[in-house]
Amino acid sequence: MSETLQSTDVTGTGTVTVTVSVSVSDADLLDRTAAAVREAGSALRERYGEVVPYRTREELMSALAANDDTALGILRPRLTSLRPDAGWVEDELDGGALPAGEWWVVDPAEGNVNHLHALPEWAVTATLVRDNRPVLTVVHLPLTGETYTALTGAGAHLDGRPLSVSRTADLGLSIVATSQARPDEAEKVVRRVGSSITAMLFDALVVRVAVPATLHLLNVAAGRLDAFWQFAGARADLLPGALLVSEAGGRISDAEGRPWTPQSESFLATAPGVHAEAVATLSR
Repeated sequence: MSETLQSTDVTGTGTVTVTVSVSVSDADLLDRTAAAVREAGSALRERYGEVVPYRTREELMSALAANDDTALGILRPRLTSLRPDAGWVEDELDGGALPAGEWWVVDPAEGNVNHLHALPEWAVTATLVRDNRPVLTVVHLPLTGETYTALTGAGAHLDGRPLSVSRTADLGLSIVATSQARPDEAEKVVRRVGSSITAMLFDALVVRVAVPATLHLLNVAAGRLDAFWQFAGARADLLPGALLVSEAGGRISDAEGRPWTPQSESFLATAPGVHAEAVATLSR
């Protein structure tokens, strides 16, 4: 059994409407995935509250791994039981294309460093990718209890309420955001991030810079932010938000306006009305 719905291409410009068929099984799978993600989020919430001290990079990595292991201990068996033949992305920092077929792309503690520092900006995410296209995604914010979901062809939602990107049509009136390059990022990428922030400071109303990327993308999908961009980036950083923004009516591309894929060197998600201006700013 299936139903016909309207969707936009998450790896394209986001402007061409196409008719797709969404199977009921995928809708049911989304609900079951959300339940698993919420359970993992509850486990991480129990570990949250005090700043976790670390004096060396090794101690930092150990603390990060402890959070990951807590969530993965719930997510891996639950999601594997839902899709036994789907592959599993072992490292949430991986990028690039996946082999054909279905894959679970999971970030068990998106914003893990924030969690360790008792900051509220963190989440648990799970995305099912089918032949390199995200089919469904769940992003749960344990501290607020909010759950963002998207299913190809069925829209993006916050706790069941439809999401829609902003109607802003002037970059000069926009709040935009980006995330920080990782500490081990190549110098070329770090400098490009810096120059892009400077360019946006001239052209946008407000520029926000913080991690993690997914939380910025939730805000673009919900119409609270007008644009988000990033250079490089991992699949787990971008796929959940890419599907949410696309299904909420936004535009997805690389920073130069070309169709985005997981192999792209940059990423841009915007309200349709500011896409061209954002591309022009980032291309300077």
